[in-house]
Amino acid sequence: MILPVDIHTHHLSRCSESAIVSCSPDTFCPETGGWYSIGYHPWFLSEPDVPMKWELLEDLLEHPQVLAVGEAGLDKNAEASLSFQLEVFVHHVVLSERAGKPMVIHLVKALDELLRLKRELRPVQPWIIHGFRGKPALAETLIRHGFYLSFGEKYQEETLKRIPGDRLFLETDESDLPIDVCYKRAALLRGCSEKELFESVARNVKVVFFKQ
Repeated sequence: MILPVDIHTHHLSRCSESAIVSCSPDTFCPETGGWYSIGYHPWFLSEPDVPMKWELLEDLLEHPQVLAVGEAGLDKNAEASLSFQLEVFVHHVVLSERAGKPMVIHLVKALDELLRLKRELRPVQPWIIHGFRGKPALAETLIRHGFYLSFGEKYQEETLKRIPGDRLFLETDESDLPIDVCYKRAALLRGCSEKELFESVARNVKVVFFKQ
């Protein structure tokens, strides 16, 4: 089995055993050998008068090629109200716990709300902040609260240097940058070989997505 070393992408053209493709319940159409995460992105939420397809999402999370819930999240720049986003996010958490699969999280300007939910809900499944661009102090806070952090094309270099290896993932998200280039750049910053970085992230992938 080839492990997905790109843990979050929106490029369906990159659907392969080496990447986890993020989709909504309506767009999920698995290809042989592909890996997926499924959820409702906060940018595309309808307000409460439009029913969410929670039963469909719950059914799809049982699919063996679906490794995670998401991306779900909280974004104060999104059009949907924060109260509705919180309601939807909590529902994702419930399904994540029920399915025994981790959460891939989109977070913009809602740190306090996210930390409050984590304290209140006490999830067993891992929570991963994708596309992390914050400073080292913010990274330390999130890691102290049990989060994993995933880095894409853009990030604070000092943060990537300092994050513990057992809390690190890499991704392409919507970037056209190949994942191999992401690893090359990150390895150079962290002062290790690409092989060492691949092996370190692969261990995290096994622990978080394959429960090994």
